[in-house]
Amino acid sequence: MVVAARSGEALSRGGLGLHLFVVTPAEFKQTLSYDAPPAEIATPLAALWWAARGDWDKAHTLVMNDDSREAAWVHAYLHRVEGDLGNAAYWYRTAHRPMPGGALTDEWDGIVSGLGGPRS
Repeated sequence: MVVAARSGEALSRGGLGLHLFVVTPAEFKQTLSYDAPPAEIATPLAALWWAARGDWDKAHTLVMNDDSREAAWVHAYLHRVEGDLGNAAYWYRTAHRPMPGGALTDEWDGIVSGLGGPRS
């Protein structure tokens, strides 16, 4: 998962001067002890961070204001957490993802892992 610049692990992207570093899902989970998500992470990951901390409303507000497929995926997950499967199904279709039937914790882990890697 690529989130931000960090000394010693920076990667240039497209000559834009943007520097990124890679963290694992396990390292991302360690940030759940922070008071807020790392400022450098993308909106869908920040929403997952808030969801894991139990703030569904804050997570939902973040993804409602992001038109990306990644945000739609997290949006779908949040409605599944809420138990609104009809709404979740809409957002899974928008994200071009199948609606999973497994444990929510497994899905959270899968989304965190799936959002990893460099973006173009």
